[in-house]
Amino acid sequence: MRTTAEPWGFIVVAGELTIQLRDGDVRLSAGQLFVVPRGVEHCPVAEGEVHALLIKPTGVVNTGDAGGALTAVYDDSLA
Repeated sequence: MRTTAEPWGFIVVAGELTIQLRDGDVRLSAGQLFVVPRGVEHCPVAEGEVHALLIKPTGVVNTGDAGGALTAVYDDSLA
């Protein structure tokens, strides 16, 4: 589980996504949106293939503190 200082939004485009929370799981299907409130521990999990759009505030690193090869370079072209 990870806790973020800012809220994160998940929109499922195809497939199913489960957001694990301490208070219980939230299951999302295509077309559904869920916003993880600021400071809430969460862990997104997919049993199969899922296409999802992640919405996060500007400047939030996509891999959090983990870093590594999957960390996206900040793109300010839309700022």
